[in-house]
This record gives sequence, C-alpha cells and structure tokens, in this order.
Amino acid sequence: MRRDVLELDCSLTNMLDDFEACLLDVEAIRLMLSGGSVVDWQRLAFESYTDVDHFLRLNLMDVNSGEDLERLRYVYNEAVSYLEEHLKLTLPKHMRNPADVRDVFLWASEPGVFRRTQILSCVILKLIHVMNHLEASDLRFNTKISEKQLFDIARARILELGRIMHDTGMPLVSFNVSLKSRSSVITKLLAKKDTLAATIFDKLRFRIVVPASDNLVPTLAYLTRNFFPFNYVIPGQSHNNLLDPHLLFQHLKENQTIQPLTDEALQRESGKNEFSGSSYRMINVIVDFPVPVPPEHLGHYTLELGKVVFVMVEFQLLDEETARLNEHGDNAHHLYKERQHRVVADRLKRGAVLRLGDGEIPD
Repeated sequence: MRRDVLELDCSLTNMLDDFEACLLDVEAIRLMLSGGSVVDWQRLAFESYTDVDHFLRLNLMDVNSGEDLERLRYVYNEAVSYLEEHLKLTLPKHMRNPADVRDVFLWASEPGVFRRTQILSCVILKLIHVMNHLEASDLRFNTKISEKQLFDIARARILELGRIMHDTGMPLVSFNVSLKSRSSVITKLLAKKDTLAATIFDKLRFRIVVPASDNLVPTLAYLTRNFFPFNYVIPGQSHNNLLDPHLLFQHLKENQTIQPLTDEALQRESGKNEFSGSSYRMINVIVDFPVPVPPEHLGHYTLELGKVVFVMVEFQLLDEETARLNEHGDNAHHLYKERQHRVVADRLKRGAVLRLGDGEIPD
C-alpha cells in the first residue's frame, strides 16, 4: 500500500478554544456522522451569497467564471424542466427564471415555517445535485483519463489542503494518505459478502489524527468547509463510534433549530468493518471527491456535462489517545489482516464465507 505522510511541526498548532460552528456546520457534520443523504433534507442553512459562493467553489464551480455560471444555469433549467414535464409541478415565474441562480440556495434556507418557495427551492436543488452527479459520470465515461490520473490529482489536492490546514493553526498530530495496492483490493473484494462487493470505497484514504477529542468537531467542520462539499458524502457509508452526534447541539445558537434525523440514522454504524477489533474506534466518512478534468482531456460538451468528475475518497478521523489504543490488543493491524486473510482463504477453499471463529482452514 502506497503511503505519503504530511510532515508536521506540531508546535505551531493551536487548540481553537474560540471555535464557533454555524448551523450549516452542524447540519453538515451530522450528515457526515450519520451517513445520511441531502436528498432527504428539508431546508438548507445558507445566510448570504458569500456562503453560497464558498459552497459552489467547493464543488469546483467558480462564480466569477461566465462558463461555470452558464453551466449552473443549464443544470438549473434541466431541473425545472424535469419538475414541470414529469412531475407536473407549476413553478412561480420568479423561480422558473431567477435573475441570479444563487437565489435558490437562499430561498431554500429561509427560516421559519415551510413556505412554497422554500420547499420548491429544496426540490430544485435536490434535482441539481442528482443531475450534476449523473452528468459527471457521463463525462468520466467519455473522457480518456485513467483512474490513476484522477487519484493522483485528488491526492495532490488533498495533501495541499492538508498543508494549508496545518499552516492555519489547526491542531494536527498526523495527516497521512494511503492508496490501496492491487493485492489489497483483491483481498478486500474476496472478503466482502454484501451487495456492494464490486465497490471498494477506500482505495484512496486519508487518516487525520488530532491531539484531543475536543478537536474532533472543529476538524470535521474544517473538512466540510475546505476539503469537500457536504452534499457528496456517500449515503450509508459513514461509520462513527467515537463522537456522540448529540454533542453537536451545544454549538447551536439560541432559537436555531436543526432538521429532524431519524433515530435509526443517528444510531446506524453503516460500513463498520467486520475484521476490526471489538474496541476499534474511529470516524470514517466516504465522499465523492470532486476532481477537475485537465483541459486537454475535455471535449466540446462542457455545458452539458461540466468539467468535474468524482473519485471516492475515505477520510478517517480520530484523536491521539484513541489512535494509540487502536494499535493494542485485538485491534492491532496484523491481527486485522490475519482475520481478513483467514476468511478469504476459507471462501476460496470452501466456496462460502465462514463466520469468524467457525473453524480452521482445511489443509
């Protein structure tokens, strides 16, 4: 497995005692921890064009670029057409052709009781999210660029963001990246027994260790503000047994309300690795990380398909003490690999996956 380590001078880091989370931070972090989907959201929390512009930049869309704004308008019109043609919804005139498409983000964030404009704005943005992702998949299919090239671009971008994160004073103990080897991918595919066996989510993995548990929430907020847009957290693939999501409520200002999340979503530990030790603790988030396609690989369909594709990236987050405990007892990495290899060998020899501890590998 290829590994890169971001060299850190930890003497420069601050503890961020003055950290403040806005409502959008809290909503985004809850989404990350629960593995939920923005398609189920009922309201956004953007307060200004500045917030919207920052979010669009995370999606690699430059609001100062006429070409990017044209692309945003194109997808917006696609969403409106779908609603009117297929769902037979009639939109108000100001929503069918807004002077500034960014207004829909602010309309979707209007506080108070749900109003027609607010609800329809959320509907439009959900469609934009789905359509943009679908068209990015089409772009990747039509682009002659290898998966390795895309991973290289993503890795370089995230490592640079990690350097910036450290330079701004965020408390970091380590910031490591690893890329699964071919043999590791084969082993994991053989070990998986669910319906997602054809998908490996953690080919590219970033492991972030912070000094203390108090740094977890500020770090999660920093990630969703600066590394990736919250809307591309992959639903159902988050695992968190380290941070109580209810602790996020202490960051809400008075009179702020957070949209409901089912108890099932809060308690879910989707994506938990069956080969990890029983006391292994960590926050794992899988995201579709946006990657700009190099200009030389783009065709003449940037209006219809955009200029961005996605690669799946895993972000692991834990504090230093938890990282230390994770290396002891049945959590040790070599024991993890032994458990995984035993199941793979059993599956290949017997034709079925045995439960751990069900027997020895036959000679």
